[in-house]
Amino acid sequence: MAKTLYVSDLDGTLLNSESQVSTRSAHLISELTSQGALISVATARTPASVVPIMNHALTTPPLIVMTGAALWLRDQQAFANPVFIQPLLLDHLLTTLAEYNIQPFIYALDNNDNFLHVYHPVEMNHKENQFYQQRRALPLKKFHIGDNLPPRLRSKVLLLYTTGPADAIYEAASRLNTPEFPCSVSAYPDIFDPATALIEIFAPEVSKANAVKQLQESLGADRLVVFGDNLNDISMMKVADVAVAVDNAMPEVKQNADVVIAGNDFDSVARFISADFNA
Repeated sequence: MAKTLYVSDLDGTLLNSESQVSTRSAHLISELTSQGALISVATARTPASVVPIMNHALTTPPLIVMTGAALWLRDQQAFANPVFIQPLLLDHLLTTLAEYNIQPFIYALDNNDNFLHVYHPVEMNHKENQFYQQRRALPLKKFHIGDNLPPRLRSKVLLLYTTGPADAIYEAASRLNTPEFPCSVSAYPDIFDPATALIEIFAPEVSKANAVKQLQESLGADRLVVFGDNLNDISMMKVADVAVAVDNAMPEVKQNADVVIAGNDFDSVARFISADFNA
């Protein structure tokens, strides 16, 4: 029997419309894990929000966080395998984004406390402020609004992120997706507000695809099954043995899927894993 690694996106996929792992899904995942199933997630979220979301769903492999810029070890409550943006590239990116009136959140990992420190030195736009207000009290992350990135953390930046009007975001992403910028850029619509888009900028080798393949290799899994709904899931779907889209996924995601299952409000991911693992 093939040793399978199951990796699911969170928002819009494993999470329901209330952005939660349902009680039923959590029970199924925990039960499958106790039987030896290898289940993980690959998400743009940081551990600060992933940890409480996954609190009742038992899993053993590392979790892929920040679109693959790092892993999160649940048993040790620690980051692993961080991939940092080089300081010269960081300067070039920030200067270029400013031309589009984009001042992103800057995520840096401080080895002194194993915390993510998030810097935003200028006034936030409305969407950024909403993002901040929803996350300001989360553990494992500390915001520094109005503060510049300290020089000692310039070589420890994992992510540049912002959310705002879709037109500006996509225009900036198009500029950054050129040979001038050796980085990994994802720009995609907010699943709750199509007029709003999000942009994530990482070091060049960062992607969900690279992260899931590396995790598969480290676990010695023969087979990889992934689940997604949004554009930043397509890269990992292309390297999977079985790519699964939920019914509420974007059309491009469904086109890259081998299987389309019911939507994210029907415990579809957990049910699929259960059926596949017990087949």
